[in-house]
Amino acid sequence: MTEKSFLARMALASKTRTDKARLTESEEALLDRALATDEPPPLILSRFNLFAELKLRSPADGTLAETHCDQNGRLKAYASGGAVAVSVLTEPEEFKGSLTHLKEAASVLNPLGVPVMRKDFITAPYQVLEARAAGASGILLIVSMLSDEETLTLIDSAQTCGLFVLLEGFTVQDLQRIKKLIATFPATPKQMILIGVNCRDLKTLKVDFARFEELAKHLPDQTVAVAESGIATIQGITEVVQWGYQGALIGSALMTSGDPAETTAEFIAAGLETAAFRG
Repeated sequence: MTEKSFLARMALASKTRTDKARLTESEEALLDRALATDEPPPLILSRFNLFAELKLRSPADGTLAETHCDQNGRLKAYASGGAVAVSVLTEPEEFKGSLTHLKEAASVLNPLGVPVMRKDFITAPYQVLEARAAGASGILLIVSMLSDEETLTLIDSAQTCGLFVLLEGFTVQDLQRIKKLIATFPATPKQMILIGVNCRDLKTLKVDFARFEELAKHLPDQTVAVAESGIATIQGITEVVQWGYQGALIGSALMTSGDPAETTAEFIAAGLETAAFRG
């Protein structure tokens, strides 16, 4: 499996799902419904920010939780542990996610003031509107599978809906593109467009933790950077913060934790302590 084939397969499946959804609801009707929903909570950043993740399955690790697990209890645990936001997988095949999971997460977390982010292989503004209609506060975009024009269109759609965007990259070239894309929106508050660095090699689906350090020197200035994938320990949190990341997105380690609230709180405490020491 190559990086290109994996992302291409995910993009094609994403487009197919979107085309099917349009047969049920037009984009105009979806926009009206999205903007008529209650405004979701804003993303409020600190010196270190943990994005906890609701993920039932990982292509690399297999099943992390059954569909009948206490998802609401885990979401509340993330909130009580101090997560700045919760990422919810909505891709149905590889990750066993759904828009229903996103909507249910928003119904639990929005009253608590914790933003929800849609994580998927988003390719069309229609999917941004789906996220907003479900109660999400943000979306993740994978720049490796999008052209600059497509990415800008999706960011514009997100801003129309008042959503923050986490732009995910894997390589130096991705980060260079993201830097140029972010420069297109100079007046945007920094909490509305963030950069994510994923250290997973999509050719092998293995984690290359050293990639975080390697790519840290290429991070755009004045942009909150989030380390993604492969972080499972306090040492991992400490290292990425020392390298200049202001946040981490953690899925598998929290999904398999017996006490997700405590684990979330411990990770955040380690991140804040290291950030304070770093200055």
